[in-house]
Amino acid sequence: MDVKDAKQAIIQAAISLRDAGLMFRGHHANLSARLSEDTMLMTRGGNVASLDEDSFAVIRTDGTVLEGEVMPTQAEIIQMHAAVYRARPTVGGIIHTHAPHATAFAIAHEPIPVVYEPLMRFGVTEPTPVIAWAPRGSDASVQGIVNAVEKNSGVSAVLLANHGVLAFSNTPSETAQLLATLDEAAELILHARLIGGEKPLPEQAFRQIEERKREFASAKA
Repeated sequence: MDVKDAKQAIIQAAISLRDAGLMFRGHHANLSARLSEDTMLMTRGGNVASLDEDSFAVIRTDGTVLEGEVMPTQAEIIQMHAAVYRARPTVGGIIHTHAPHATAFAIAHEPIPVVYEPLMRFGVTEPTPVIAWAPRGSDASVQGIVNAVEKNSGVSAVLLANHGVLAFSNTPSETAQLLATLDEAAELILHARLIGGEKPLPEQAFRQIEERKREFASAKA
């Protein structure tokens, strides 16, 4: 993805997050898109409700800022994005925000279980794990994220204890959709716990969903 296309992709993803209420009240988030194997485009400030062409910086995945400026409060989270790009080459977009229902699970130090079928259509087959609290962007926090990403191929997001959520997928748009679905799951689980609790999907559910996706993809082709 070139810089111009990446900017537009992130701007559209941010609009969808804002309109869905996934930035919560402060409109705080940070978004990035992979430009190449070792470079990314990232939002330069914390409030992303109204991004424009000047709202970004080009950064190497070792943390070096190549173009633009990053606000001091954002500089500490560069490695939070960069480490995921280094650990998972297929990731093309990353979003960190305080989506309200997912963040409730982060504050409770409770993983989000895979009981909402739409999550499985994003390849999520394992509970969204909680990363032990450490200062945002610190070595300890980043290492916790990396450990979860490397050890669990069925994980496409992590909960940052007492803080928020970090989601990652193929593109910024897909990541925004994933984040919306994860927050939906969290909200529905909280409601379900008022009427007896969430119930697990059948063990064969993921295999059956993958088979149907392949069946309909091949029929469309």
